[in-house]
Amino acid sequence: MAHYDDPATQRANMSYIKASMKEAYLSREDEQDLARRWRDDDDEQALHLLVRAYTRLVVSTAVKFRNYGLPVGDLIQEGNIGLMQAAARFDPDREVRFSTYATWWIRSAIQDYVLRNWSIVRTGTTAAQKSLFFNLRRLRARIADGPGGRLTDEGRHEISRELKVGIGDVETMEARLTGSDHSLNATMSDMSDDPWQDMLADERPTPDQVVTCMRDSETRSNWLAAALDELSDREQVIIQERRLVDDGATLEELGRKLGVSKERVRQLECRALSKLKQAILKRTERPNDLLMEI
Repeated sequence: MAHYDDPATQRANMSYIKASMKEAYLSREDEQDLARRWRDDDDEQALHLLVRAYTRLVVSTAVKFRNYGLPVGDLIQEGNIGLMQAAARFDPDREVRFSTYATWWIRSAIQDYVLRNWSIVRTGTTAAQKSLFFNLRRLRARIADGPGGRLTDEGRHEISRELKVGIGDVETMEARLTGSDHSLNATMSDMSDDPWQDMLADERPTPDQVVTCMRDSETRSNWLAAALDELSDREQVIIQERRLVDDGATLEELGRKLGVSKERVRQLECRALSKLKQAILKRTERPNDLLMEI
C-alpha cells in the first residue's frame, strides 16, 4: 500500500533533512552534561540541544525504511518520537553514549510505525514475525540471486532456519510482501463493472439449514426437559448447577448446600447423568443424531 507526500510536504521534508544533517554530533562530555541538566533540573533547553544534535540519526534511519512505501516525512516524525523517548529514559550515569542508546529507540519507533501502516492487514504481531518482516527481503535477495528472483522451497527452508520461524510463516509473509492491498469495491477488470466483493462466497448457513438447526435444537431441549423430570429433586439441583450454567458450582459448594460430602455429590452427579442418558436415548431412534454429550 503506497503512500506519497504532496510537493509542499516533500520540500518541507528536504529542508528538515538538510538542516538535520548540518547538526554536529556531541562529545561524550557534552552528552553527559545535557542529559544531567535535563534529568536533574528539568532544563528544557538542554533537552532541545541533546535531541537536535541527533536528528540526523533519525533521518538516516528513516531513509533505510523508505522502500516500504510510506512517506519519509512520517517515518522521520516517528523516529523523532523514538528520539524523544530515548532522551526521557537515558541515564547519563551509565557507560553508554546517548547516540548508541537513541539508535535503538529510533529504529524501534520506525519499525512499529511501518508494521502498523504498511498494510491494512496487521503484520508482525510477534517478535519472530517482526524479524521475518524486516529481514525477508534482504535474505530473499541474497538467496534468490537478486531482488526480483523467486524463492525455491530450499530457499524458504533456509530462511526458516536462519530466522528460527516456521516454514508456513515464511510462505505467508512472502505472499504478503509480494502482494498489495486491494479494495473489494474495485472492478474485476477493465472489461467488467462487477466488483470483487460480488465474487465472495457466502459461508453463512442456508435458510433450510437454519430452520433445520432450530427444529433440532428445540427437539433436543424438549428431550432434556423431559429427562430432567425423571430425576429426583436433589439430582436436578446438581445437574442444573453443575452442567446447565456457564460457571458451574464446585462439588464442595454443592456439598455444603445439600449437606453432604463432595464425594457424595460426585456420586449423585454420575448417577444423574446416567439416568439422563438413558431417558434421552429412549426418545430417539438414531442416538448419533443427538450431537450432544451427556
